[in-house]
Amino acid sequence: MAYVVFVLCLLSFLSSPNTIAQARVSSIIVFGDSSVDAGNNNFIPTIARSNFFPYGRDFAGGKATGRFSNGRIPTDFISEAFGLKPIVPAYLDPAYNISDFATRVTFASAGTGYDNATSDVLSVISLWKQLEYYKEYQAKLRAYQGSATANQTITEALYLMSLGTNDFLENYYTMPGRSSQYNIQQYQDFLIGIAGRFIEKLHGLGARKISLGGLPPMGCLPLERTRNVFRGKDDCVESYNNVAVEFNNKLNALTVKLNKELPELELVFSNPFNVLMYMIKKPSLYGFDVTSTACCATGMFEMGYACNRNNMFTCTNANKYIFWDSFHPTQKTNQIVAAYMVKNVLSKFL
Repeated sequence: MAYVVFVLCLLSFLSSPNTIAQARVSSIIVFGDSSVDAGNNNFIPTIARSNFFPYGRDFAGGKATGRFSNGRIPTDFISEAFGLKPIVPAYLDPAYNISDFATRVTFASAGTGYDNATSDVLSVISLWKQLEYYKEYQAKLRAYQGSATANQTITEALYLMSLGTNDFLENYYTMPGRSSQYNIQQYQDFLIGIAGRFIEKLHGLGARKISLGGLPPMGCLPLERTRNVFRGKDDCVESYNNVAVEFNNKLNALTVKLNKELPELELVFSNPFNVLMYMIKKPSLYGFDVTSTACCATGMFEMGYACNRNNMFTCTNANKYIFWDSFHPTQKTNQIVAAYMVKNVLSKFL
């Protein structure tokens, strides 16, 4: 019964055009990985890119921006929900300048994680380099708005963090380094320490409203389900989902701890795990038909350059799929997750 009520409330929220009131947030500022990268990787030497068709085919103008989706990503929908523009631009994109970034910007880089070793795998922008870009951004903002106004913008901005999946799937379970140093619980604690230090640095730079994003059910990503098929199973990788739950519990505990320790901090934990699992288990309630494979190509292992325009198997209607490629959700999924987060977590900042 509780599940039915949840679904009805969420669908009602999604269909209501006047749900969001006037926001108390000056800007949306984003750090993270491919879940929130709007194209920063287009401007660095890495293969972790998506600035080509069919990516972006349902974006405004059918443009492949570098978002790992057929359309918009969660931060775009969150920005719109807070009364800001419906697109959060990439900081490294020369098509935008500080007048655009003053109200929303993402420093995120596809393929990165908390661990510097994760960003090294695909030569992408580390979390700490993203922080250096943010410091550069602050200087530009003060030059543009003046110190007093810029300081107010910085304090009243909502900071969104979304990363961690790559640390496990791209690094710990794939590369030999960290798994030889740490068991899985120790590695989680190592990452939690990095997350805590990053938030402390952000707070020291003036951030007060911060959303710390959790891990999705990473064992249910099409890529991992495909690997499970090769192991003789046709389902999610439960051990990976269990790690995600454990790590999310530690992130939540970190949120409680830092709220007590850092003055004026309003840190919230935005956990996508449950809402995504609801969609995967009961897809028809959201209008989805396919959960185990993705829209792009065969839907089993393709992402990035393997998700190309010439593949005859790519689906025609991405709205019927939870996943766009083997690692990333469709625009429709992103919209549902963003709406859930705004209603249940981020609404305190409205």
